[in-house]
Amino acid sequence: MRGLWNLRALWMVVAATCVVSPCFGQSSSASEEAKIRLRSVTELAICGESMPEDSVKAALRLPTNACTATTDLKSDDLLPERIPVRIIESHSENGNRTLDKRSVEIRGTDGHFEPYQDIERETLTVDTSTEKTTMRTFARDVNGKQSLVQVTEEEKHILPGDDSNMVRVTYNPDVNGRLQAVQREIVETKKIGEDLEEANTTVMLASINGGLAPAFKTHELRKRAANDTAETEKTTWLPDVNGKWQLSEIRHNTATQGAKDRSIEERVSRPDAEGKLGQISRVVSQETESTSGEKRSVVETYSIDVPGTTRDSSLHLVERKTSTESSNSTGERATEQRIEQINPGDPSSVLRASVLVDGKIVPELSGEQSTVTIRARDSNGNFGIVSVDTTKADRIPTVQIQQTPPQKP
Repeated sequence: MRGLWNLRALWMVVAATCVVSPCFGQSSSASEEAKIRLRSVTELAICGESMPEDSVKAALRLPTNACTATTDLKSDDLLPERIPVRIIESHSENGNRTLDKRSVEIRGTDGHFEPYQDIERETLTVDTSTEKTTMRTFARDVNGKQSLVQVTEEEKHILPGDDSNMVRVTYNPDVNGRLQAVQREIVETKKIGEDLEEANTTVMLASINGGLAPAFKTHELRKRAANDTAETEKTTWLPDVNGKWQLSEIRHNTATQGAKDRSIEERVSRPDAEGKLGQISRVVSQETESTSGEKRSVVETYSIDVPGTTRDSSLHLVERKTSTESSNSTGERATEQRIEQINPGDPSSVLRASVLVDGKIVPELSGEQSTVTIRARDSNGNFGIVSVDTTKADRIPTVQIQQTPPQKP
């Protein structure tokens, strides 16, 4: 049911981040993992599908034991341009076939909800080593007629020795409605040691010359070390004007898992104009859990790009995100998040709070009632409420369909 939060971030968190910095602009901070992510309504996450989340939404996500839900996203009209949204999700299983659906409706000018987008994901387990997935996205034209806007087909094979390969192709309709391949992704994963594996990915996009052409490729090494430590090194190449592969980025990630804590450090290096490789960012995350069950997360982002200054090739602390999560005996969960950032008007000063997010979710007999309040600093330095968003989800369990062969006469 995590998808119920994905759309909320699109129209709820954007409101806060737009006050702090230009909307949808590329941040100079190092890692997207350290940001409040802007979700797309095309992400499909039903009945607990695993997807990365911002910590507030992750802590408040709805339970995953329900497979049908209708959720109304409402606002306090602080931002009247935000259109109320309704999401209907369902999950069904029939033998080796699984079908997930999500419909998004928006309120029209007459006050009634109108269909906006429909997404269907069908997964077929061919055998123990083969799985095929097809995702279809439908939109509505000006007349309200449903039309297919995108199809993604994925086929994954598990090979001997826990190796695997996956091919994912995305199609968009042309002006005549015929589906044309616009992206092809190939991922090959191979175990090359007892605690070491590699993954090679190639992504091809539509070329101006027709067909698909390689757009970038990555090589990732994953190693499990001692003391519950996992290390990854991901290298990305891009083609130059002559089609030759050039190094674009190297990303190192080290994660250490403890009994009640976890630490993650990510370092990103890129070549400069002269081709010399240098570190451009560093993100340090620390997660802890107290004996009472309260969880705390601190993510600090360091970057060579500091708003309001020019580069000096040194890493500077540009953002700190602190999140807490707690629950009580009745099952209520509460989260708090504080985002501190550089003040572009005084970049040499300490970080100052720019966004505050408070959330609470209360279980009910038929679903959940949740509230998220976002406050952001305005141009005068004062905090104002950007959004008070309330969601009520009513969950209806679905029944798995069992196929039985017909009886012989």
